[in-house]
Amino acid sequence: MQQALGDQWNQLPNGLKAHYDHDHNGSNYSEGVLTVDYPWFMQWPLSVLRLMGVLLNRRGKGLKTTVMKSMKDGQQYWLRKINYSHGKVITFNSLLTMTKDRVFIEYTNRFLGMKMRPFVEGPHLKYESCGYVLKLGKIMVPIPEWLALGHGSIIETAVNDSEYEMNFRLKNFLFGEIFSYKGRFKTLSNKI
Repeated sequence: MQQALGDQWNQLPNGLKAHYDHDHNGSNYSEGVLTVDYPWFMQWPLSVLRLMGVLLNRRGKGLKTTVMKSMKDGQQYWLRKINYSHGKVITFNSLLTMTKDRVFIEYTNRFLGMKMRPFVEGPHLKYESCGYVLKLGKIMVPIPEWLALGHGSIIETAVNDSEYEMNFRLKNFLFGEIFSYKGRFKTLSNKI
């Protein structure tokens, strides 16, 4: 994140720096609660996408969630565990890479990625999507937002030096908001 933001990194509150920092092993761990929501008509499409590792296909409020991030070979791996009632645990994993022009690509499977540009605005770290990619070996096929799920945005806000809130929204140009998750997390390990 420091590389992607450049000088803007210094504008981030400590709670967000802690979220993106890592310990001597390249790891970072957070716990919190997550709320997942989407309109009724997205249940079937999200269930199909979930088979490919994309997004979540179960709603829920105040879901206990852990987020483990680790660095390896210049890439960041995210492992999210969302605990639903009755002991159901769903994992949502992704791989974050950065392009030469400081755009992140988050891959939720080996083939499909969302391009996100991070920037600091006031006390917030924001991401705005700028398309998708289909990775076929070494070939990267760009996919415009209107041809895929839609436009993604994330707003992250520090609550204090170790806690942050995040809000992810996915809006389709035809159907409006088709998916969201938001939550509050506490970073429990890093080097800060």
